[in-house]
Amino acid sequence: MTQTHKVTVLGDGGWGTAVAIVNARRKNDVVLWSAFPEYAQVLKDKRENVKFLPGVPLPTNIRITTDLKDAIASSRIIVLAIPTQFVRNILFKTKEFDLSHKILVSVSKGIERRTGLRPSEIVQSILGDKINLAVLSGPSHAEEVARNIPTLVVAASKDAKIATEVQQAMMDTYFRIYVQTDVIGVELGGALKNVIAIAAGICDGLKFGDNTKSGLLSRGLLEMARLGMKLGANPNTFFGLSGMGDLVTTAFSKHGRNLKVGRELGEGKTIKEILGGMEMVAEGVDTAAALHELCVKVGIELPIIDEVYKVLFENKSPRQAVIDLLNRDAHEEWKQY
Repeated sequence: MTQTHKVTVLGDGGWGTAVAIVNARRKNDVVLWSAFPEYAQVLKDKRENVKFLPGVPLPTNIRITTDLKDAIASSRIIVLAIPTQFVRNILFKTKEFDLSHKILVSVSKGIERRTGLRPSEIVQSILGDKINLAVLSGPSHAEEVARNIPTLVVAASKDAKIATEVQQAMMDTYFRIYVQTDVIGVELGGALKNVIAIAAGICDGLKFGDNTKSGLLSRGLLEMARLGMKLGANPNTFFGLSGMGDLVTTAFSKHGRNLKVGRELGEGKTIKEILGGMEMVAEGVDTAAALHELCVKVGIELPIIDEVYKVLFENKSPRQAVIDLLNRDAHEEWKQY
């Protein structure tokens, strides 16, 4: 008989809802916390996340609440399914609670603007480094996870026992979880792939072909690994689920929000127009800004990511960005510049 666990998901977006559904599917006791009382009532009344995950019923064993104290007290495992730029605000509200016997699992994919911190670093900066912490990432569109489409992800923690407990608590037939200890690499993979996906979308919007996109992704993956190594990650992580796996999914899937942003940029829309018409967050936009500052700080050149930043924040023409990338000085494939 499958052991049941008590799991709370903080965040009622599409991904948070999908994670709650996974846990309900494996018969865990699940609480889904919403920061918005009016929308929490919609979830209760309709038993469906009509805004962020339409068409997927919410299992009856998901309890919905807006009471943060109740949500945290209810469970051993607390999943942070909050967009990276808002994680800090929510965590400040949790400081008054006893989290010493909890496991926090970050499923956010981004880098915080202003600080350049990864989600796990934001957690530790507020709650201290004694907190039981894991991160979970990989190719995992909420639209598929919630519909029992087989999905493979990775849970990472500096404490291997914590990662294993998350694996045992949340894995089921359709949601397979691997474990490892490279938190830096897993988080960077999930964040950087969003920026490369914007570049891939620009290629689509400009009506380039498979050759262009495949070359871009190959070079983009190298940039991800180079920054990862600079910051202490295991380069092998970027050729796994949270790196190459997530990058491929985000750069080709019809569900990819960052891919959509890039496509519309390539088609001539402004970033203000694009974001104004989106309900969900495209993490790659803010991450591109955070990466620009981080690369300057650590002294590394990432040409693709730099050009995406210029298109997003300096009004550079997407076509000119591609031309400038192609006209860079020729060099060896593995040159460390």
